[in-house]
Amino acid sequence: MAISPLILTLSATLLLLLSSTAYSIGVNYGTLADNLPPPAQVANFLKTQTTIDRIKIFDTNPDILGAFANSGIAVTVTVGNGDIPALANLANARQWVATHIAQFHPQTRINYIAMGNEIMATADKNLISHLVPAMRTLHQALVLAKINDIKVTSPHSLGILSISEPPSAGRFRRGYDRVIFAPMLKFLSETKAPFMVNPYPYFAYSPKMANYALFKSNPGIHDKNTGITYNNMFDAMMDALHSAMKAVGFGDVDLVVGETGWPTNCDGYEACSVENAARFNGELVRHVNSLRGTPLMPNRRFETYLFSLFDENLKPGPTAERNWGLFRPDFTPIYDLGIMRNGQSGGSRPAPAGKNWCVPKPDASNAALQANIDYVCSTGVDCKPIQAGGACFQPNDLRSHSSFVMNAYYQKSGRHDYNCDFSHTGTITSIDPSHGTCRYVA
Repeated sequence: MAISPLILTLSATLLLLLSSTAYSIGVNYGTLADNLPPPAQVANFLKTQTTIDRIKIFDTNPDILGAFANSGIAVTVTVGNGDIPALANLANARQWVATHIAQFHPQTRINYIAMGNEIMATADKNLISHLVPAMRTLHQALVLAKINDIKVTSPHSLGILSISEPPSAGRFRRGYDRVIFAPMLKFLSETKAPFMVNPYPYFAYSPKMANYALFKSNPGIHDKNTGITYNNMFDAMMDALHSAMKAVGFGDVDLVVGETGWPTNCDGYEACSVENAARFNGELVRHVNSLRGTPLMPNRRFETYLFSLFDENLKPGPTAERNWGLFRPDFTPIYDLGIMRNGQSGGSRPAPAGKNWCVPKPDASNAALQANIDYVCSTGVDCKPIQAGGACFQPNDLRSHSSFVMNAYYQKSGRHDYNCDFSHTGTITSIDPSHGTCRYVA
């Protein structure tokens, strides 16, 4: 089947869509390490070398806020947990805004202030009781300072749910549902701010659920209440949160993923590996940027902050705590996530020694082959060889054309196994698929 002008137009449209939606991906910039580059270098790297256009920090570090001035990169700052009770007082909140926000705004594009970090998990009644009042008062202080483009929110783990399975039955913990989360969501709705959540499929990993957690092919989990079958844990977690929000009357509040990710090392635990981290984060980026949303929240884009920018070698606890980074301190990628502007990739699972090619699996459907063509041709890979008159136009069929472009993408992206996945329709071969004048690169 020839590639029609319509398909080429659709491919160009998809390229524009991908370039615009890529900016729903941000990164958490933690600094508990003694080997990290200066913030100014980090800001320049993110701006010039990656498609990341937003970061989240766990304090109001003035060096970082100053370094990101005039960068165009949005910054989420965090109120320390211990500061929350005092910020329920307006005078204190106004002073906090003057000290930590006003002197950097608007040169530094601060978009959110996160009130604390997973406060409910602390079980500190003083912090919990002051959480929503402090959010309201801090918002008031921003308004009084004539700062109207910064939203106040608060990030939470999925521990705030008493029920998460099936997703349609998701509910907040009893006692906190009406006292904490209904008022918080009411405030977020009034101020048009998002509810920030930290869904981590990694923490729910089990060997039998590995494919479900890692966006791999699996039979799915059926929600008998809705008739929906979930094929990945991320969607199930997000829909459980949505159901809980809807149950207290605020299902229309936007969700932002404040943290999610996958560690690359954790003392031999089978879940942790560079391959699994690359798989989870890579598929998550693609999923979030697809605009598919979730079954209960279709066609929604979730602004998502991956955890984390660098490994943090001074973090306490088990090995996993120090191995969540996307980049090494010299800015080389630990694995290829598809977020680099200059096409460089990391070092995860290169193809075995010798030449290898990426081709479609024998059972790949025509629809999947066409989708692979459309996707690859939207990423900047040269698809002219499979157009009429090109060296690989013949044989003029979907399988041949898809094979050529899938391999071209695989080779260009770094020759890692996951670059030949294509939603489980690609496979690596050591047999050269070249034919006639059509030469496949290797």
